[in-house]
Amino acid sequence: MEEPETWSTGLIIWTAVAVLLPVLITLWCSVQRSRRQQLRSNIFQAEKHCWKETDLFSKPTYCSVCGLHILGGAHCLCCGLCTDEVCLNKANSRFPCKEIMMRTEVGNAPDQRHHWVRGNVPLCSLCVVCGLQCGSQPKLCDYRCVWCQRTVHDDCMQNDLKTEDCDFGEFRNLIVPPSYLSAVSQMKKGKTADYEKLASSMGAHWTPLIVMANTRSGNNMGEVLLSEFKSLLNPVQVFDLNKISPFKALQLCTLLPANTVKVLVCGGDGTVGWVLDAVDEMKIKGQESLSLQVGVLPLGTGNDLSNTLGWGAGYAGDVLVEQILRDIMEADTIKLDRWKVQVTNKGYSLRKPKMMSMNNYFSIGPDALMALNFHHHREKTPSLFSSRLVNKAVYFFYGTRDCLVQECKDLNKKVELELDGERIDLPNLEGIVVLNISCWGGGCRLWEGMGDELYPLSRHDDGLLEVVGVYGSFHCAQIQVKLANPVRLGQAHTVRLILKSSKMPMQVDGEPWAQGPCTVTITHKTRALMLYHSGDQTDDDDEASSASDQEQHKDPE
Repeated sequence: MEEPETWSTGLIIWTAVAVLLPVLITLWCSVQRSRRQQLRSNIFQAEKHCWKETDLFSKPTYCSVCGLHILGGAHCLCCGLCTDEVCLNKANSRFPCKEIMMRTEVGNAPDQRHHWVRGNVPLCSLCVVCGLQCGSQPKLCDYRCVWCQRTVHDDCMQNDLKTEDCDFGEFRNLIVPPSYLSAVSQMKKGKTADYEKLASSMGAHWTPLIVMANTRSGNNMGEVLLSEFKSLLNPVQVFDLNKISPFKALQLCTLLPANTVKVLVCGGDGTVGWVLDAVDEMKIKGQESLSLQVGVLPLGTGNDLSNTLGWGAGYAGDVLVEQILRDIMEADTIKLDRWKVQVTNKGYSLRKPKMMSMNNYFSIGPDALMALNFHHHREKTPSLFSSRLVNKAVYFFYGTRDCLVQECKDLNKKVELELDGERIDLPNLEGIVVLNISCWGGGCRLWEGMGDELYPLSRHDDGLLEVVGVYGSFHCAQIQVKLANPVRLGQAHTVRLILKSSKMPMQVDGEPWAQGPCTVTITHKTRALMLYHSGDQTDDDDEASSASDQEQHKDPE
C-alpha cells in the first residue's frame, strides 16, 4: 500500500516541478531582461553615444570591445561604434563619441584631429596609404575617421597619421566643426559675438548644412537618413522633426553666418511648407538677415514641389547619402513664390479669417475630396500608411469611387471665380485648381496638359498663379496620362473664390478640410530661396519637359 502512495506523491512533485519550472524560468528571464533594459537605459541617458539597438546587423559586424562576431547588439548613430549587450557599458566608458564642441580660445579655431574608430568600416573602402581595400578580413580590423570618412589598414596606421590634422574630407564645406561652436560659445560669454569674422576663418566656400527629417513621412526612411547624416556631419546639425519643431531647429542658424546656410528637408511637401513657415516666423521675430537655401529630399506621397525643383518623385534609399550631399553642394539657388490663402467664413464677421501659406496649389473639388478621404482614413488607421505605394493605391481607390458618385458635380453653380478682380464665366465643372508650381497630382504637369496647345509656361517665381478647371475625377485621370487637356481659366496675381452654398472639400498643399460658405482670397506673400537640382530626375515626364524646365528656371530679369 505504501508504494502507490509514494508513487502518487512523486507524481505530484514532478507535476508541480513541470508546471512551476517554466514559470520560474520565465520570471527569471523577465527580471534579467528588465535589468539589461535598465542598464541600457542608464547608459543611453549618459549621452556619450547615440546608441541604437538592433536584433540583426545588415552586414558582418564585430564588437568593438571584445572583437567577437555579433549578430545583434547596439551601434552608435554618430560614430558607428558597434558592441554586443555584454560589452555595452565598457564601450560607452572606453570609447569617446564625436565631439560636438571642443575647447578653444576666443577667436581661435584649433586644428581638428582625426577621430579613428577601429573595425566595421564601410564596404568597398580604400586605404588612404596603400590604396587597397579595407575591412576585407573576417575580424575586427582597420580604422575609419568619423569626420573625414577616410579608412586605413591596421598595418598602414602610422604614428604621424594618428596625430595628423583632419580636414573633414569631401564634405568639409557642409560640416559645422566642433571648434567653431566652442568659439561661438566663448564669444557669447564675452559678449563679442562676431560670427561673420569667425566664419571667414572657415573658408570662402563654407556653406553649413542643417538637416531636418520627418520620420513619419512616406515610407519611413526618415530614421535611416537621420543615422546616416549624423555619421557624415556634426550630429548637432541633424534634427528629427518629431522631437523638435523647425523653428527651434533653425535657432542654430543664429550662430552661423547669414546668407550661407543651406537646409535639407527630408519629408513631404507639407514638411517643406512647415519649415518655410518657420523661416518666415524667424524673420518676423527679428532675423531679417536670415536667408536660407532650402533643398528637398522627397519622402512623402505626392512630392510635387520636389519634382518641380528637380529632386525627383520620391526617395526610396536607391541613392547614397554621400551623393545627396554632393547634389546639395552643386545645386543652384532659385526663387519660389509663396502665397497667402485667406478663408473668410460667410456670416461670421467676428471670427478671424483662417490664414494659410501655399507653396504648391489650392484646389476645390474631386482632388481635394480624395485628399480629405485619405486623411480621414489615415487618422483612423495610421499603421497602414507606411508605404508610398499603399498611399497611392488608397488615392486611386477614392478617385475611382468618385468617378461613380460625383460628389462635387455642378461646382459652377456653387462658386464664383475672380481673377485680378474680373469675374470668370465657368463651364459645367467639378473642380478648380490654383497652381503655383508646374507639377500637380504626383508629377502631372496640369497647366501643360497634352502639350498640343501653345500657352505661356507656368513659373514658380513670376508672381502669377495658373487657374484651371476639371470636369471630374475621370477627367483628372485623363490629364495625368496625357489623354486630355485641362480647362485653362487664366493667370492672375490675385485669385478670389466665393463659395455660395453647401460644404465643399478644399485643400492647400495636400492639407484638406470640408468648408462651408466662404470667400477664399489668394495673394502673394513672399519668396523663398530654394535649391534646384539640375541632374537626372526620377519622374518619367522629366526628360520630355527638360527644355521647358530649363527655360522656366531662368531669371525673368
